[in-house]
Amino acid sequence: MILDTLAHAERYRALHPLFERAFDFLRDTDLMALAPGKHDVQGEQIFAIVEACEGRTRAEAKLECHRRYIDIQLVLAGVDEMGWKPVAACGDPATDYDPARDIRFFNDAPSSWIATPPGAFCLFFPDDAHAPLVGAGMIRKVVVKIAV
Repeated sequence: MILDTLAHAERYRALHPLFERAFDFLRDTDLMALAPGKHDVQGEQIFAIVEACEGRTRAEAKLECHRRYIDIQLVLAGVDEMGWKPVAACGDPATDYDPARDIRFFNDAPSSWIATPPGAFCLFFPDDAHAPLVGAGMIRKVVVKIAV
């Protein structure tokens, strides 16, 4: 898991061959003008999901993980207090892995919470379980999905 601001994205471009294109999209796109929903960036290799919703409580949030995609979750408005725990430390699965949706949920409590303000992103790899969209008020964010 990485927490940083978009201003420092250059540091992470070398970590994955598709990160350069993903960070270029985040830097060069008017993200506030995008409607909520899925947006194509580079086919199924890179796509973005814009979310705009009321935050939920920590108790309502479930840890989730993905196997086929890495997430870059950039907060645009509000504060998203994302929960985090290593998948290897999660021992109470709430669901089986759903390959069609590339997601699995856990009942475990996060081991830490990351208050992510506008302009900051959390980068979650497949071994990072995360519980997003936690906070008071409206949260607007873009999640860029990058194929592993």
